[in-house]
Amino acid sequence: MKPKFLTLAAIVIAFVFNSCGSSNSAEDKEVSISFSGAFALYPLVQKWAEEYNKIHPNIRFDIQAGGAGKGLTDAINGAVDVGMFSREITDAEKSKGIWWIALCKDAVLPTMNSQNPYKEMLMLRGLKKEEFKYIFTENHPPTWDSIFKVNSAVRNTISVYTRADAAGAADSWAAYFGKSQEDLKGIGVAGDPGVADAVKKDKNGIGYNNTLFVFDMQTGGKIPGIEVVPIDINGNGRIDSSENIYHDLNTFLDALNEGKYPSPPARDLYFITKGRPQNKAILDFFEWVLKDGQKFVHTAGYVPLHQEAITEQLKKVTPTAHYEN
Repeated sequence: MKPKFLTLAAIVIAFVFNSCGSSNSAEDKEVSISFSGAFALYPLVQKWAEEYNKIHPNIRFDIQAGGAGKGLTDAINGAVDVGMFSREITDAEKSKGIWWIALCKDAVLPTMNSQNPYKEMLMLRGLKKEEFKYIFTENHPPTWDSIFKVNSAVRNTISVYTRADAAGAADSWAAYFGKSQEDLKGIGVAGDPGVADAVKKDKNGIGYNNTLFVFDMQTGGKIPGIEVVPIDINGNGRIDSSENIYHDLNTFLDALNEGKYPSPPARDLYFITKGRPQNKAILDFFEWVLKDGQKFVHTAGYVPLHQEAITEQLKKVTPTAHYEN
């Protein structure tokens, strides 16, 4: 009988040991969170995931860019847990059960080739809102010569590049002059990188890009081959000192934070889900993004939310918690 007793005791001890060892299984268990959507948010979400994994190595992030439209569709259809979104959410989208939190701010910038034949004039006078509307919505592309009323032996026809995919950048840019993405004319190109590349290869090219596809994150200067088309915000026919805000990334982000750049095309960036998430791991990550994650926003090339806005978003993530402004 003694050997059987020892065997039974060993089983009991092993069971107790394993039960105690699994008490932390909720923390140690690998959890996957999937994202798709806006190119504008993609670099920042990657940074957040990298930092979050330092304290939560059990979370596995799957982050795919593809445009805000894809993020919206994927979130609604349940193809991903979270959509990355880069424009205002419409009432129609809210009626489909979209839940969202604001994360930070960035902007869409009009871009041109750095060798544009009228670059010097553009840097001095910029383009007015109505001129942008004319360039981006005419069925027949105008010439740079006609914009500046110059008689030229060589016609410099403007090559207009726009997003072929459903994109928050396109909607935000079109909204600046009272239009939507569907109203934009030009050569359709997939993704932010595609538009930037097309403009860099075409001296007569004009397009629009999110901040991080215009400025180099390492140097803060503009990415070689691309230049910002200054916006003549007050329409006085010249770029005033208050409108000369594109020298480098930090200068532009400061101007964006101070409200010197029009909104739209400045905008909030969002996480969206189909209904409020029930997965605690997702809500924990959202809470971290709004608290500790905000310290990475500016260094990643974005503008953090003001504290009041952060508090409002936290109330959506954890309604029962109390947050001070």
